[in-house]
Amino acid sequence: MRSKRKILDATLGLIAESGFEDVTIAAVARAAGVTRQTVYSIFTTREDMISEAMVGLVVDVLGAIREKADQAETPTEFVVETVVAARDLIRREPVLNSLLRSGNANPLFDPDMMDRAAPVVRQFLDGYIERNPDFDSTKFDGVEAMFARNALSVILFDDPTVHDDDGLRAYLRRWLVPLLALD
Repeated sequence: MRSKRKILDATLGLIAESGFEDVTIAAVARAAGVTRQTVYSIFTTREDMISEAMVGLVVDVLGAIREKADQAETPTEFVVETVVAARDLIRREPVLNSLLRSGNANPLFDPDMMDRAAPVVRQFLDGYIERNPDFDSTKFDGVEAMFARNALSVILFDDPTVHDDDGLRAYLRRWLVPLLALD
């Protein structure tokens, strides 16, 4: 198990340092201080190794986003604070921040990305519904893709009007919240 943890940590370190393109079995083995055979005995492919490393990181980040979003008292504030917290954590987390610089290897531009994002968004929305049983949950029906696209756009395409958290909140309240018709 120690070797596996070293390999996963080395994988994340290489992604943070130079993006996905430079993550190879050989590079990870060198960074982890293990042999390539050790890496292959734990992970069948480079993609399996990267996926497991990213899943662990994403679970931690989603927990941190949920913690911030759970403080919201209204559906509007929940949506706004979820996006603000996500952008903040992506900017501060070196591995996730590398997604913003990854070019063609960026999994955010993978054709199946929205299929993977929708269930994650749904999980956040369902969490709000569970904590607020009086909320009309039909207001969240079918909004996963729109929510994910808006969140990704403000993360990937930074602009002076949304660069700081207050600017992002103002943007979301003006453009996203009315589309969701939450209030």
